[in-house]
Amino acid sequence: MVKLGIYLENNGQEWQSVKEKAFVANGWFIPEFIQHAAGQIAKNFLQKDKLEAWAAHYHIDDNITPKNIGLVMAGNIPMVGFHDLLAVFICGHHQTIKLSSKDEVLLQHLVSLLTKWNPETAKYISFAPMLRGCDAYIATGSNNSARAFEEYFGKYPNIIRRNKTSVAVLSGMETTEELSALADDIHLYFGLGCRNVTKLYVPDVYDFLPLIHSFEPYKYFADHHKFRNNFDYQLSILLLNNIYYMTNGATLLSENKNIFSPISHLFFEYYADRDELVKQLESNADIQCIVGKDLVPLGESQNPGLFDYADWVDTMGFLLGI
Repeated sequence: MVKLGIYLENNGQEWQSVKEKAFVANGWFIPEFIQHAAGQIAKNFLQKDKLEAWAAHYHIDDNITPKNIGLVMAGNIPMVGFHDLLAVFICGHHQTIKLSSKDEVLLQHLVSLLTKWNPETAKYISFAPMLRGCDAYIATGSNNSARAFEEYFGKYPNIIRRNKTSVAVLSGMETTEELSALADDIHLYFGLGCRNVTKLYVPDVYDFLPLIHSFEPYKYFADHHKFRNNFDYQLSILLLNNIYYMTNGATLLSENKNIFSPISHLFFEYYADRDELVKQLESNADIQCIVGKDLVPLGESQNPGLFDYADWVDTMGFLLGI
């Protein structure tokens, strides 16, 4: 795994070709976002000291009885299922992976490298179009697919994940650098990840201009045809309904109580009592990250570490307890 991290960081010609192939297969996976995900995996997951500390925390040894773990992976952002793959591998279980049709290229390539470097890896990681006969399951998808997962996998040990999103609580005192970091939390991967900020909470008197200026590095989204189609559609809805909005020409902002916002659209809501707001948000099961002062730092929502488990469910603990 450490060798794989070095491979991703080096960004060699072979990996660049794989990224282009993945982009052709899924237009949302632009090479720069694939590399951002690869860099995060290499830096936060695949460092020798971090892997050793992770394994040591769970007292992993060679006495584990290997099980076959079925993984149903999402495909909303590049290699979003890698943490699950890594956890199963480090525990010593076998895994059978059903990839999302949106993200078939990248993980298959990484597993092929692991198998090339150590052929024994092939005994531990395999792919299948359908999952049957596994001892336990980890499945990630939408709320609709989660209901199907519960029906199929409910009688087995399982982790089933549903739709999540992230929000930010702002004070109005953020620096230019902090707003720039927040722009990354909002725009990385076109906002398609559960750790992307889709809703802002701002004080009653808030100046949106510095925030909108911080979005400038992502104005090129307007030239991406998939994103542009969503932007034009969302803008037309706002215009037809005579809803007040702000925009820099690539990202729309409008007041809305919903925490889930569509692609290209960012919601905001005013608040009066920050402490009460944070308390309410922390009890909301649909929220993955709350970004802000004394919360998840601005710019860090898409930078999880090995111990930052999706839906706050300890994947390693689950795998070692089967």
